[in-house]
Amino acid sequence: MLAEFGGDRPLREAFWEGHALSGLIADPFMGGGTPVYEANRLGFSVIGCDINPMAHWIVRQSLTPLDLDAFAREAARVIADVERELGGLYRTRCESCRKLADVKYFLWVKVVECPGCGEANDLFPGYRVAEAVRHPKHVLACSACGALSEYHTPPTKEAPGACPSCDAPVHVEGNVHRRRVRCRKCVHEFALSDRDSPPDHRMWAIEYRCGTCYPAHEGRQFKSPDAEDLARSRRAARALDARGGELPIPDDTIPRGDETDRLHRWGYRRYREMFGPRQLLGLGVLLRRILAVDHREIRDALLTVFSDTLRYQNMLCRYDTYALKCQDIFSVHGFPVGLVQCENSLLGIDGAGSGSFRHFVEKYARAKAYCAAPFETRHSGRRKEIVPTTGETISATFVERVTRDRSGKQAILVNRPSQTAPLGAAALDGVFTDPPYFDNVQYAELIDFCYVWLRRALATDHPEFVRASTRSPDELTGNATLGRSIAHFTEGLSEVFVHFARALKPNAPFVFTYHHNDAGAYIPLIVAILDAGLECTATLPAAAEMSASLHISGTGSSILDSVFVCRAAATGVKHRASQQAFPIGARDECRNALAHDVGEMTRAGVRVSPGDVRCLLAGHVARLAMRTLRPAWDATLDLETRMGRARLAVDQLTRIIDVPATITGAVPGAQLGGVAALGECP
Repeated sequence: MLAEFGGDRPLREAFWEGHALSGLIADPFMGGGTPVYEANRLGFSVIGCDINPMAHWIVRQSLTPLDLDAFAREAARVIADVERELGGLYRTRCESCRKLADVKYFLWVKVVECPGCGEANDLFPGYRVAEAVRHPKHVLACSACGALSEYHTPPTKEAPGACPSCDAPVHVEGNVHRRRVRCRKCVHEFALSDRDSPPDHRMWAIEYRCGTCYPAHEGRQFKSPDAEDLARSRRAARALDARGGELPIPDDTIPRGDETDRLHRWGYRRYREMFGPRQLLGLGVLLRRILAVDHREIRDALLTVFSDTLRYQNMLCRYDTYALKCQDIFSVHGFPVGLVQCENSLLGIDGAGSGSFRHFVEKYARAKAYCAAPFETRHSGRRKEIVPTTGETISATFVERVTRDRSGKQAILVNRPSQTAPLGAAALDGVFTDPPYFDNVQYAELIDFCYVWLRRALATDHPEFVRASTRSPDELTGNATLGRSIAHFTEGLSEVFVHFARALKPNAPFVFTYHHNDAGAYIPLIVAILDAGLECTATLPAAAEMSASLHISGTGSSILDSVFVCRAAATGVKHRASQQAFPIGARDECRNALAHDVGEMTRAGVRVSPGDVRCLLAGHVARLAMRTLRPAWDATLDLETRMGRARLAVDQLTRIIDVPATITGAVPGAQLGGVAALGECP
């Protein structure tokens, strides 16, 4: 946005300064809202659209001003009230001083019966609790008696350690490997099969923090659950049975879906089954207390904090044995059902741990403070400098129609299909968006997990929360369960691009980011851009992910996006042609552009991988295909024909470019595994 609207100042200087620009920027796929926030921050009025009501809610909350002092006071009252009611359920007895201490995490393991003898078997993929990285030693559980013990080097089946409690062999390897279990009683080996109901769980370890002993303790504090711990868990279950009917706990069924079918295979049929009894009790009590807050803006802010807390308060969370913390349910952008679960403390410990309600209150307050006074972080070696962007804020007045004088920053937020957004002719100064990446993430299936809780609180006052689910037939993602193919995605994307392109001012930019490992996933972009009468004037690389992110770690996936910069195509005579031959010069143009991208990212300190190069190359192929198809493009042809022409252009280009040679030329020594075309890349 600064490169487009920031004036004559060099971008490397303008980036660190405050701005007061004016105009109207639109985002037809606002999702979490980044383009909306950045445009608003620079001074623009905005139109943000998303078919998902949770996206609409989050963006609205981000742009809504908040009295931070009043928010902090009310949040403290909520925490204190819930602590008085439920705090005793999150205590354990310190193994050193025997005083009561705060629990950070309860660890649970799934339990199934052996089909041969009926014995209950823990499903341990491994017995390690902690690695010797952020704790002095490796901590392991004994498979025989469950006692925890510490070792300088991790014991294995070939070189086991001895349990100090029962002298049984202790080893890292668990009793489950590739979904096969060896029964501890009859030694019968059986496979984990689909279930009609969720499996039982057994508590097997606790990480806690004793206020008396921890300051002098070396490393973290772990223990096996004792009789008191098990009694507290049973007490929570009894309280839930007695009071559950009066608490706002959802009982919604989990619909079938590409991601939710995995839950069904494990026997989860209702969202409430994804939580343990103590979690359901705690979340129900907390939500009821939040709903009692009188001030609407503060209540809505606390509900947003509650929705964030849900990610760390369920029985699909895992314990990271390296980082020694809870991993949230969406850490891999799906619903992976692990065998070992982490139950987080509901309210959390002040100054310790992560993912609890207290921590998300602090996170929300920091975020709103940033909205009031945005800043950038400048790095010089290992030093960080906070650079305020004076005069900028992230806040807006919500309107149904942007006024002509545009006094102040206004926002129209649309929660319906983007192709129905209210747009005037030549109204938009620019479109900046991050569209869905075809079938990479099933947004609605995932966010329903939070939505079913919030709709119990918001349906009365917010019509977008009346629906039973965020799923919609108009959602633009590929989904095999719902029969949404790449043709559905292409048609919808084209409709949205056409609608927003028509509202652009002359020469205004239409900018979007995209990356996908399959070149075929770029076909919808080519069709949509050409249908909208746009031409791609540049394809730029941008860092988009952290390589350590769990959902891509170790997969070789790209951390770079291609940024497509488009504008209205010059009008002229169209030429009839069923296909367009590409000149050999396309190979050199593509390779030169790719070499420039890799060089620029490398100079910026980004380590470019073969996966990055594949995605950047696919972006350039798409750009060249758009340019070549533009003169003869006929948007009135049927969708299948238009997609076929785009696919043919991509296929021709990939053959001309010689993809393996181009990638190895950009990243010498890259292991491609015999890949011959972009569409065949893993």
